[in-house]
Amino acid sequence: MAVCSSKVITRLLIGWGRGDRAAFDQLVQLVYDELHQIAARRLRHERPNHTLQPTALVHEAYVKLIDQDRVHWKNRAHFFAIASRLMRRILVDHARAHGAAKRGGGGPKVSLDDAGDVALERDVSLLALDDALAQLETLDPVQGQIIELRYFGGLTIEETAAVVRVSPKTVGREWNVAKAWLYRELTR
Repeated sequence: MAVCSSKVITRLLIGWGRGDRAAFDQLVQLVYDELHQIAARRLRHERPNHTLQPTALVHEAYVKLIDQDRVHWKNRAHFFAIASRLMRRILVDHARAHGAAKRGGGGPKVSLDDAGDVALERDVSLLALDDALAQLETLDPVQGQIIELRYFGGLTIEETAAVVRVSPKTVGREWNVAKAWLYRELTR
C-alpha cells in the first residue's frame, strides 16, 4: 500500500478544516485507496454473504467524514483515527441491523488480529467484540483507543502513538495487554 506523505495529508487536512474545498477534493484522492484497503481488510472477516462491500463502507465513512464540521485536524493519524471510529460504528450498526433482521442469527465473525505482529487469531462476533471493546474503553480508555486504531483503523504502532500521545513502546505494550484482556473476555 502506497501511503502518501503525512506532511501533504496534514496540509490538506488543515486546508479542509479552514473550508478549502479544493484541499478536501485532493485529500479524498490521496486517502481513498488507503481507506478502501482498510475497509477490505475489515470486511474479509465478515460473513461471506455480507451485503456491505469495501467501496460502500468507504463511501458511508466518507459521507460521515464530510459531516465532521469544524474538526481541527492535527495530522494524517488523527484523520485515520476518526475514519476508523466511523468505520467501526458503520460495521457494528450494520451487524446489529442484520442480527435484528434475522432475530439473533449469529453475528458476523471477525479476527481479533490481522494487524500482523501478534499471533492471536480467534474468530469472534463483531457485536461481541464491540461490546467487549466498549467495556475495555470504560476500564482503560487508552487501551480501548489503541485497539480501535490498530484493529479498525489499521494504523501502525507509530501512528497510533502519535494519536494517543504516548511512546511507540507504550503502544506496543498496551496493545498486547488489551488484546489479552479482550481474548479472555471473548472466550468466557
